[in-house]
Amino acid sequence: MEHEDLKSRIEIALGRSHLSQWQRQFLVDIHARLMKYGPNTRLTDKQRAKLFEAIGYIQSSSPAPPQPRPNKSQSATWRPRHRRSPVAREARYLAGRFARAFGFALALVVGSLVYSYVSHPHTTFSSGPSPALPDAGSLRPLARSQFTITDGDTIRLSGAAKGTRLVGFNAPESIEPRCKAEADLGRRAKARLKELVATAKLELKMVSCSCPPGTEGTYACNYGRSCGSLFADGRDVGEVLVSEGLAVAFFCGSTSCPPTPRPWCG
Repeated sequence: MEHEDLKSRIEIALGRSHLSQWQRQFLVDIHARLMKYGPNTRLTDKQRAKLFEAIGYIQSSSPAPPQPRPNKSQSATWRPRHRRSPVAREARYLAGRFARAFGFALALVVGSLVYSYVSHPHTTFSSGPSPALPDAGSLRPLARSQFTITDGDTIRLSGAAKGTRLVGFNAPESIEPRCKAEADLGRRAKARLKELVATAKLELKMVSCSCPPGTEGTYACNYGRSCGSLFADGRDVGEVLVSEGLAVAFFCGSTSCPPTPRPWCG
């Protein structure tokens, strides 16, 4: 087939609506090559076969093909190649696009969770009662042997998988401080909390965390920690630490908190 005739057939085929996206792009590429190289355009047998299939041209059986094809006598391992239909190629293309889009969305979700954890390592909580918590909103006696102290604003009850964040204040970090001043003050706040609970009458009031509804107790809410207020001889330990300059007041709304105050590093 002359290249001018081939160009005309391609242009006619491009005007039809039955082509798949892959076939349409293939015809555009071949047409561009014909325009550039003219009669000197070279196509492989595979390209020529796909081109004829796309434009609906049926080759005559009389002329010999421009290049010989392998046959069974030439190679013992020769196998006829299975040609995918246009529908199968389109489905494979769409599946690849879906996989890439899903992977990108998953990366965004993971990235946002990591950023939230790094930016807000101490999400704090409201003091409103929650009917989903046992003894929520009511004081209950607490023995010193029933919990350990993690830092100035976090304790862990015996047998609990996660800690309990004490609400209404934020103490400096003693485990991962941002500067030396915060590290020193964090150790002092933790030591002072140990002093306050050493011999006092202790009471614990469990409260709901300041999280979106339905996330209480999950990693999305305060990294799975519970929330509460600890009282030593009737006084909130957070108020004592704030009054002594070892913590700062920090109050949240019902479902979210403002940025965590950490003024110790300037």
